[in-house]
Amino acid sequence: MWRKVGIVVGVIVVIGLVVYLILRARVEPVAAHPFFAQFEPGQQINIAHQGGEQLWPSNTMLAFQNAVAMEVDVLEMDAHLTADGVFVLIHDATVDRTTDGSGAVKEMTLAEIQALDAGYYWTEDEGQTYPFRGQGITIATLEEVFTAFPNMPMNIEIKPDDTAVAQSLCQLIRQYNMTSKALIGSFHDNALTAFRAACPDVATSMTESEIRPFWILSTLGLSALYQSPAEAFQVPTTANLPVLGEVDVLTERFVRNAHAQNIAVHAWTINETAEMERLLEMGLDGIITDRPDRLHEVIGNR
Repeated sequence: MWRKVGIVVGVIVVIGLVVYLILRARVEPVAAHPFFAQFEPGQQINIAHQGGEQLWPSNTMLAFQNAVAMEVDVLEMDAHLTADGVFVLIHDATVDRTTDGSGAVKEMTLAEIQALDAGYYWTEDEGQTYPFRGQGITIATLEEVFTAFPNMPMNIEIKPDDTAVAQSLCQLIRQYNMTSKALIGSFHDNALTAFRAACPDVATSMTESEIRPFWILSTLGLSALYQSPAEAFQVPTTANLPVLGEVDVLTERFVRNAHAQNIAVHAWTINETAEMERLLEMGLDGIITDRPDRLHEVIGNR
């Protein structure tokens, strides 16, 4: 009896191994992309989140100009489309939180949006002072940023869950010859899928539904079976998963397995020096931060 059981188990193991080898043979590493060729091999990049949200009013020309002057590696920004078809840079779907106005971005014209004070909300002392109010700071357009910094790498998040917006973004990127300078991300599967279809030559990061299978396979030691749809993981350090609860996303194994398939790994949004140091030691390719000044110093001291 035990001999028969052993034979059955052996057959199952052999079949499983054959299936594994077949599936693994079909997986191709991510092809090298010009976006990442802008950086030195092994360079860990400083990605200024919204231009440096904790330093200046976010997604404004002031923030981007200061971040570039600080010599960050990448400008990160959030793109929405106005009622008259212009891409503006603002985190929220409405202007309420970050300006002195109110209303949905998609229902306002560019003129209406740029009449607002984009420095109105910013404070570093819990509302005791508002140093950027009344300084003429406006919501920036994506075209303004492309024009001002044509050679600057940019990480652009598609904020609306809208396939038409994604396709329009592709057209603007092509118009300004930014195909090798842009890395596009989104939390929305449909928007990112539409963008990839329209602009297959532009680098993209991945949505949660695309990252989760890799994390599971990596945890099980089967990451070699994962076929990546994009060039980069941009992830938080932890995440809440069904059944499992809060888990560590960024581990040495996760980073090592991603690199084995030529997938870049960026962490968000990391603002404390000790955490920056810990993650960089893990071998991350970059950090998205509201404090690019701190990260600049940390990287410089490595």
